[in-house]
Amino acid sequence: MEVIIDRRTKRRRRWFRLLFRLALLMLVLSAAGAVSLLSYTKMQGPPPLNVSQTTVFLGADDSTIGESHQGENRYWVELSSISPYVRDATISIEDRKFYTHFGFDPNRIGGAIIANLRSGRKSQGASTITQQYARNLYLSHDKTWARKWNELIYSLRLEMNYEKDKIFEGYLNTVYYGHGAYGIEAASHHFFGKSAEHLTLAEASMLAGIPKGPSYYSPFFDYDRAKKRQKVVLQSMVTNGVITQAQANDAKVEELNFVREELHHAASVGPYFQDIVERQLIEDIGIDQALLEAGGLKIYTTLDPDIQAEAERWVAAEMPDTELQTALVAMNPRTGDVQALVGGKSYGESPYNRAIQAQRSPGSTFKPFLYYAALENGFTAASTLLSEPTTFTYDDGRSEYSPRNFNDRYAHDFITLLQAIAFSDNIFAVKTHLLLGTDKLVELAQRVGIESPLGELPSLALGTLPVNVLEMVRGYSSFANGGQLVKPRFIRKVVDAQGQVLYENEPELEQILDPRLTFILTDLMKGMFDPYLNAHSSVTGGSIAHLVSRPVAGKSGSTSTDSWMIGYTPQLVTGVWVGYDQGQKLNHGTDGQIAKRIWANFMEHSHKDQLKLNFHQPKGVVGVSVNPENGLLATDSCPTHRITYFLEGTEPVKECPEPDADQEEIEAINEEGHAKERFLDRFIKWFGH
Repeated sequence: MEVIIDRRTKRRRRWFRLLFRLALLMLVLSAAGAVSLLSYTKMQGPPPLNVSQTTVFLGADDSTIGESHQGENRYWVELSSISPYVRDATISIEDRKFYTHFGFDPNRIGGAIIANLRSGRKSQGASTITQQYARNLYLSHDKTWARKWNELIYSLRLEMNYEKDKIFEGYLNTVYYGHGAYGIEAASHHFFGKSAEHLTLAEASMLAGIPKGPSYYSPFFDYDRAKKRQKVVLQSMVTNGVITQAQANDAKVEELNFVREELHHAASVGPYFQDIVERQLIEDIGIDQALLEAGGLKIYTTLDPDIQAEAERWVAAEMPDTELQTALVAMNPRTGDVQALVGGKSYGESPYNRAIQAQRSPGSTFKPFLYYAALENGFTAASTLLSEPTTFTYDDGRSEYSPRNFNDRYAHDFITLLQAIAFSDNIFAVKTHLLLGTDKLVELAQRVGIESPLGELPSLALGTLPVNVLEMVRGYSSFANGGQLVKPRFIRKVVDAQGQVLYENEPELEQILDPRLTFILTDLMKGMFDPYLNAHSSVTGGSIAHLVSRPVAGKSGSTSTDSWMIGYTPQLVTGVWVGYDQGQKLNHGTDGQIAKRIWANFMEHSHKDQLKLNFHQPKGVVGVSVNPENGLLATDSCPTHRITYFLEGTEPVKECPEPDADQEEIEAINEEGHAKERFLDRFIKWFGH
């Protein structure tokens, strides 16, 4: 009997030793496997934390004017800028051991495996916050063993290379809360209309319960179910020791005010402007396309939302419900900041940007470039030329050019440069152009920023070659700011998700014109709004003069297919174009005044909160009272007179004749004008042949 018992004892000892050795072997293998796994994950290095975020476009006042994202509304915020209630609620309901485990919880994993084996399907999850973050960053949400393994690997890599707070911050900024809201900041705005920093305990516990089933626990889908989930979260916080039972009870009964704030802001503030910004970011600044698509950038632009609203308001008010189109650009001449831009009547119907893409003939709005060149080459406001039908011969006599005035209105007499601008006399313009030499206008236009191709043609004086609205506004800015070439600026700076400035853009200005001459030209361009100058023809801005109540200068222009108005104050230069996309002829009886009305109403209302500034008169410029019809010094007996400005030393010295002056005196004065005209005739004859 003792022998049998001894054998059994020895057999049990052998099995025990075998099991012990196997267990020891398994322990060694497990340890080796763990070391190998940790070594492997360490060798892999830190995984990238690039997350698709919402790129925000900010206006000149730093308000949001638009957004760009890849289908995920996401706004990254630092952990310190998130309500402590959110942090405590999330930890309590999602992963109480987050700050003590190494990326995964073996107990939870074991329990989930047993539950899944019993149910016969992978329905039970055991993911920690780190694992969920890894899934959000790198993996799909498919419930497969391969995905779970990769999730574990990425979790270990995150834990071995990043601090816990960094991982938790990333999780809160990537987790999905439903309704297109990715991250706690987007969710906070969507559900409660506030930043995550200001969430209350009741609000935080409601949001913390949603990620487990965004479409199931959303209060917008089933409020009662969401409230039950909130109670579970609150009780978990009590169990975790982060709040008291009394606090939980108060939060359970607190009334929640949901706002349903829309997350996707369409580019409703200046969509044409924002298109230009996006193109400049990639093509001009060199922002990588992948970085732009990854998002998280803050694009600080120059667009003024209030001024943009006025531009869109007056375009909508004045444009008829036809195929007629328009474009508007408003720019600060002192900085080049483009403060408003309209590229068409409706971005939704046509994103084609007529402000920069359309090349159209500017008509008489090109004349100020000519007349500055004339002032630069000896002309004054009192210079006179004969206004009558004229045929010009050029190209060695092989070509003729016969411009006409609008409605065939001519003075059939000498008129001053002041009148020529106010009446937009075409004969005066072409004569001036040929007298100066056709290269002078081309050179001046290019000097002030006209980049479209120009040719030395007699008709260039009347704006027959195409340009775009933006470059015309840029050109006029040199007249408004005292002669400085200014570069149009759309972007002030670009900041990435970490707050690093990627690009900063300061205003670029260069003195290229004489401030004295730009002031004189500005004074001449104010004449188009002065009905006092009416003579054989009416001033071209008379129909809108009553709409503006501050000093403005400008020039209108028209062709058979285009209508323009460009003008400025010391604070703002605005250009407006109206026409058809396909070059259909305008009905000037109904369409011809639209650009002027848009311009005048926009200028008046966009300046409503600004001072009424006069244009600065520089030293070396004198103002004298002149008879605008003959350019001579006005006397009390002159029928008309106007304070007009000249370079000091070039102002008129002769007085206009008295009404009862003898015929010889009048003829002597007229003879001076005829002598100038005969010289011009000889010059043109020489130029043509």
